[in-house]
Amino acid sequence: MEEMLKIANGDEQAFARLFHRYRDKIYSVAFKLTDSSTMAGEVVQEVFLKVWMRRDTLAGVSNPESYLFIMARNCVFTNLKKIARRQAIESDWQSFANAFENSTDNQIETDENAELLRQAIDALPIQQKQVYILSHEEEMTRNEIAELLQISPETVKTHLSRAMKSVRTFCSSRLGLTICFLLVSFLFNIF
Repeated sequence: MEEMLKIANGDEQAFARLFHRYRDKIYSVAFKLTDSSTMAGEVVQEVFLKVWMRRDTLAGVSNPESYLFIMARNCVFTNLKKIARRQAIESDWQSFANAFENSTDNQIETDENAELLRQAIDALPIQQKQVYILSHEEEMTRNEIAELLQISPETVKTHLSRAMKSVRTFCSSRLGLTICFLLVSFLFNIF
């Protein structure tokens, strides 16, 4: 009690004695609570900094040890809450960044695949290209295409089959057969 009164009056020697008497105990408690030597050291510094900064309020402290340990405990919990909050924010940010990155990467890949498919379609002979576009992009039936182009439904079937084979060959030479088949199937809903 007398020591705290001296510190309250600005006695630096009394503060130094208090520091040396309790620093290791506070460090031990903080280390047990945090399992971090760095954080435990920071808690010791923060507690004694607060003691000195609030020294004018120390005259009423009857049990210095309890006072210091309560300050240390509160400091640890405050720091752990800050760390948890920071980690939650970082985790949320990382999730957002990953989602954005993945959607951007997927969009780029989809755009590149669509361009490759467009090149394959453009390389088709004119009649096959017309049939392919009417079938897959305009979603016309075989009979509707036959009527529009003034050809038989069997001819439409043949052109469409050859066009599909040419598109798969074109894409597989650049992407690989499995990827190409999946790409063509996905983009034009063949299944």
